[in-house]
Amino acid sequence: MRDARLLSFLNTHTGETFADAYWERGNYVPDAMAAINNVMRDHRSGEVHEIDPRLLDQLSALRVAVDTSSPFQIISGYRSPASNAQLAAASNGVATRSLHMDGRAVDTRVRGVELSRLRDAALAMNAGGVGYYASSDFIHVDTGRVRRW
Repeated sequence: MRDARLLSFLNTHTGETFADAYWERGNYVPDAMAAINNVMRDHRSGEVHEIDPRLLDQLSALRVAVDTSSPFQIISGYRSPASNAQLAAASNGVATRSLHMDGRAVDTRVRGVELSRLRDAALAMNAGGVGYYASSDFIHVDTGRVRRW
């Protein structure tokens, strides 16, 4: 459907899902955007934050690039500043000024899609930051400047 962009998510912490068009006929769908914000909320605090529509567009393009209808498994979407600080204190792999706190980043994987293939497709889009966490079985995608790690 060229007039719609579809996404599906499974939050690995809450079990909540979303599967619908988030963009139709040139506009973001307000109810779908609210549902996505909820599914991608900080599972530690329950705080909901607006997810950057450009991030959703990147994920939509990534879904097409890897030719899957399987949901993106959300490991981490939005993070409150308090949750991010807690994670940063416990790990040197968490940025203290993470784009997760702005709703501009997601840590994800897709069942049935090899993680390195998902990473390579994200890198090929040249649309933001891409991190590869093979040992933790996820990639990070964000709407920041183009970079990789």
